[in-house]
Amino acid sequence: MINVSVNFNEAIGVVKPMHAVNNGPVCRVGEQYQGWNDTSNLNAFVAAGIPYARTHDSSFYAPYGLEHTVDVLAIFPDFDADVNDPASYDFVCTDNYMQMIEMAGTKVFYRLGHRIEQEVKKYGTLPPKDFQKWAEICEHIIRHYTEGWADGFHMDIQYWEIWNEPDLTPDDSDNKRTWGGTKAQFFEFYHVAATHLKAKFPHLKIGGPAICGKLDWGEEFLAQLKAPLDFFSWHTYAHEAEKIGNKVYRVRELLDKYGFTETESILNEWNYVLAWDKQGLRYSHRKKIELKGAAFNLATMTLCQHGPLDMLMYYDARPTTWNGLFDHIDISKCLKGYYALYMFNQLYRLGTSCKVSTVGEHGYAIAAQNGNEAAVTLCHYDDDDNAAPRTFSADLCGFGGEQGTELEIYLLDDDHDLTLTDKITFFGDRFVWEKELPVNTCYLLKLKKK
Repeated sequence: MINVSVNFNEAIGVVKPMHAVNNGPVCRVGEQYQGWNDTSNLNAFVAAGIPYARTHDSSFYAPYGLEHTVDVLAIFPDFDADVNDPASYDFVCTDNYMQMIEMAGTKVFYRLGHRIEQEVKKYGTLPPKDFQKWAEICEHIIRHYTEGWADGFHMDIQYWEIWNEPDLTPDDSDNKRTWGGTKAQFFEFYHVAATHLKAKFPHLKIGGPAICGKLDWGEEFLAQLKAPLDFFSWHTYAHEAEKIGNKVYRVRELLDKYGFTETESILNEWNYVLAWDKQGLRYSHRKKIELKGAAFNLATMTLCQHGPLDMLMYYDARPTTWNGLFDHIDISKCLKGYYALYMFNQLYRLGTSCKVSTVGEHGYAIAAQNGNEAAVTLCHYDDDDNAAPRTFSADLCGFGGEQGTELEIYLLDDDHDLTLTDKITFFGDRFVWEKELPVNTCYLLKLKKK
């Protein structure tokens, strides 16, 4: 038995953006998306209320613009060119991609740097030969998108992230896929770039460095840091939601230890990974598009919402084997994992997070309300594919209308894509709902006062 107690009268803060993603929708700028859903997932992006899209690894995907998109090297291809001359910059494909994201009502989380380079020769991941000039290039990119410089835009892009996974490989590696220099060089590089950008844009959030999850490296970075750090971004992949939830606390403790108590903690790459060998990744890629992937998503978002994390960003919404949200061939087709983000958005739009107590292993629950409406998500996630069903008893207290309360029950399992399965009217401010949930089954309970 898993006992879930919800007190809608006890607010515990806001519902945080735990359903953000890496990369935006696939759509056509300048066209209305109704009528051509077979070539777009824009409708689904909108319906899930995706709050932020991080622009990392965008240049792998043709509809976003491939190697002409987002990366600093793509926008400023000749490092010896005049940093103040608009002709030195190529914004065209990135402009188009930024507008695609905005069409979904999603905000851009801009990664300044370069995609991972798996190739035998490295280009954009090599340390810039002039750190200050690189920072000035980024300054002009920011001005283009937020201040209209060089026939640009006035977009509300708050987050500007410096680099990606500089800790992926050690200094003596012969295959540096993300940062081609040493740890010490990166520390200097970040200091120059962050100091310059924060001085130019004190109202924006400047941070990084999107570590791959090596907390010893992260601690060294924080211990020596004198530059601005509005947010600390980091990554982790796992097959047990608790491993991610526990790491959220460790990162927060690390930030507080070195005095970064106001710095946001943002986990902006995560997904289901059983193991990193070929067999483990094949299993992981199959499961993330199935119900197990959806349950893992919802369980992880639940723990992170309850933990000291400010934002969670799924990797990846870009059509790839890492995408458990949309079909790779028919991009308009939503996979099981998508519905976990859609479910979370039902709470996010309500705004106020409510106290939830869950007793019992492998049970996860979140609740939210806005006065007249409320919602609860319930999830039975277990990495054991043969785990037995668990009975959930959800005690919902503190929410009731004078003329009664309507309760709608939506089911996500192998046979249902968040389908309305029951509708109940109850009276008073307490209702107990009990149900047996097979492994990886998820429910959304929506309440509305009459």
